[in-house]
Amino acid sequence: MRILIPTPVGEAAATLTPAQGRARALLALGHGAGGGIEAADLRALAEALPPLGVTVALVEQPWRVAGRKVAPAPKTLDAAWLPVVARLTADHPLPLVVGGRSAGARVACRTAAGCGAVGVLALAFPLHPPGRPDRSRAAELLGSARPTLIVQGATDPFGHPDEFPPLPPSHRLLALPQGNHGFSAPKSAPLTHEALLASITTETGAWLRSLPGVG
Repeated sequence: MRILIPTPVGEAAATLTPAQGRARALLALGHGAGGGIEAADLRALAEALPPLGVTVALVEQPWRVAGRKVAPAPKTLDAAWLPVVARLTADHPLPLVVGGRSAGARVACRTAAGCGAVGVLALAFPLHPPGRPDRSRAAELLGSARPTLIVQGATDPFGHPDEFPPLPPSHRLLALPQGNHGFSAPKSAPLTHEALLASITTETGAWLRSLPGVG
């Protein structure tokens, strides 16, 4: 089910896949600056988690809904995200987990405390622009103030797993043995793209069950 949600910066959209059986949590996921909710990892989570009692909402930012090709500034992304999450939690009063891939992960980290989330799922967190490790965004990640699962591919040009700073006990880094920013790898790689996605969904499901009020 896809619903349109008004925000101060335009109309956003959320595509919902309801939990099967007893609903345990609501997971709201945002997309990156270079793509939308069709990303393979977002789709895989929306398919794998509802049988575990998790309602998944894939959120399209207003700039994508309007058909624009360039993402706006971070403060505009945050301004759109907060009312969307407020609407989703009003409709689904469950423990809230926020997350997303790339730019969507940054939004989730910046807004997690303000929207009352119990956890953050950061997929392919862009730790720095490619080739610019001096421009670190680690402060956003460390400042989520919530338990945070980071999923990072081994060859991600936006930050390899070994580039991340020491993490607090609340944060966990799932370092994939291969995979770029989109979690894909050469055909000659030991693991297939599907195997990587299965690892992500399995680990995410287990992590969600460990969060307060979810398990």
